Amino acid sequence: MSDVETVAHTHTHTHDHAPSDPGTVMLDIGAEVGALIIYTTAEQLGMEIEISPGETSRATRTHAAVRARNLDDRTLYGVVYPSLPAGVYTIWSDTDTALTTVAVRGAKVTQYTWPVH
Repeated sequence: MSDVETVAHTHTHTHDHAPSDPGTVMLDIGAEVGALIIYTTAEQLGMEIEISPGETSRATRTHAAVRARNLDDRTLYGVVYPSLPAGVYTIWSDTDTALTTVAVRGAKVTQYTWPVH
């Protein structure tokens, strides 16, 4: 892994916080690429959750916004990272605090539930 500076989420932009409906989220997974879904509660709607490859704070981070995910019989809340190279990822609870690490495997969907306090 390269030794790059931590990229804190300091830029401003807008995300689409509108709910998604069944069949509107596409995963791009394969032999060495998996996906990560982080489930949250409605209270996190609009929150941006950062992840980074590996177990270090020095890795470049990416983020996604929590959205409502409408299913046929219920609504879930969370973020979807639809295409990640297989490996270990750190999920950040804030800019300075690592929440946990998860292993993303090729051709699989890794699921994690954000802790409720």
